Amino acid sequence: MKIMVQKNVTRQMKDAQNSTDKPAHKNNGGMFSRERESSGTKTKGELMMEYYHQSIPMSEILNRIAKLQSVLLEKDMDAALILQKSDFFYFSGTIQQGWLYVPVEGRPLLMIFKDYERAKAESPIESVISLVSPKKIPEIIKDMGMPFPANLGMELDVLPTNLYFQYDNIFSYSAIIDVSTEIRLIRAVKSDYEIGQIEAAARLSDKLAEKVPEILEPGKTEIALAGELEAYARSLGHQGNVRMRLWGSELFYGHLMAGESAAVPSFMSSPTGGCGTSSATAQGAGFRKIKPNEPVLVDYVFALNGYLSDHARIFSIGPLSDDFINAHDAMLDIQKRAVESGKSGMVSGQLYEQMVSQAEDAGYGDFFMGADARKIRFTGHGLGIELDEFPFIAKGQKLVLQKGMVVALEPKVIMPGKGVVGIENTFVVTDDGLRSLGKFQNSICQI
Repeated sequence: MKIMVQKNVTRQMKDAQNSTDKPAHKNNGGMFSRERESSGTKTKGELMMEYYHQSIPMSEILNRIAKLQSVLLEKDMDAALILQKSDFFYFSGTIQQGWLYVPVEGRPLLMIFKDYERAKAESPIESVISLVSPKKIPEIIKDMGMPFPANLGMELDVLPTNLYFQYDNIFSYSAIIDVSTEIRLIRAVKSDYEIGQIEAAARLSDKLAEKVPEILEPGKTEIALAGELEAYARSLGHQGNVRMRLWGSELFYGHLMAGESAAVPSFMSSPTGGCGTSSATAQGAGFRKIKPNEPVLVDYVFALNGYLSDHARIFSIGPLSDDFINAHDAMLDIQKRAVESGKSGMVSGQLYEQMVSQAEDAGYGDFFMGADARKIRFTGHGLGIELDEFPFIAKGQKLVLQKGMVVALEPKVIMPGKGVVGIENTFVVTDDGLRSLGKFQNSICQI
């Protein structure tokens, strides 16, 4: 059975080789370029293609589907039904509203409620159909000649309970099994294509940091500076939304705070919080005016073409006091050693313990990654399409780092009533350690 899956994928891969360098259009489930009508009038499909296009190559999608099918076979699942937006985008190349059905063997089926034409243009998947209700999925599976799944994988880590009951009723003859961990492990190891996308985002993170000295001035409020910087990010192509998997998590670009407001704790699973504009947001930039000789934290995520770069730097108007400078230098030392140790084969929890131990030895244990009893217990995290992907550089984690994983390390010191210093960069795991994608200076940028 495993051989049959491989043969099917190999055949599709060969068919895809010539389709990755130019746009492809689909009609009636096939991939081919449409010809313009003899009258010269554009078809609806041609008009749609002026606005919508494939952003992920077919070969990339097929590789991802093949990995998922191998996992389904290993876990004795007959199929997976993908609903969650990030997973849906990862495996289909579109986030249009619908359902992606991946059988353990054979071609995936993309069923779209809204918008069908756009999904056909954006996704390289060959079998795309319009569907009004998920209640019709079992009937469609039967009509497509696919066996009905005895064991159906779904993303139970994020699927709301009411939807679980709905799908449990629709697939009444199937056992619904959680496939979310397996999906997240697949997504944790990035392809060369994905690393290229994240590198492009990291270059724009650097450009964003380069902009700060041009617009940072005393008396300007945090929120005003954030507004200018975020507008610039949009002009560079920032997609706006930053996707996170953890239930209830929210983030708008990131955190920009100055002085003591940067050390204000909040609900966010982050070493920093910030006042925000009100208790309705309770994080990030507020209305406090920026002063000379205090650290200004610019901790922003750049989101480009679906992929993320996480990047934090410290700026100041005039020199900072020695306690800030010394603490920041200690964080750079922690980052330096982690870069050397974070090679493929390193256990993620061990890297966390190394970073915590080094902070304690430097005298910053009580203020490392937070300053209260409920400070966070991680020093880094995976990222890609979402900000909170595997692996987590966290207490007790057993996941081994693998070549091609992408992580953000963020050693920071939180000084209550004073401010925050530290660093964050996005790295690729290699056999020789971590390769940084951020190039902007790691030292404090004094204006």
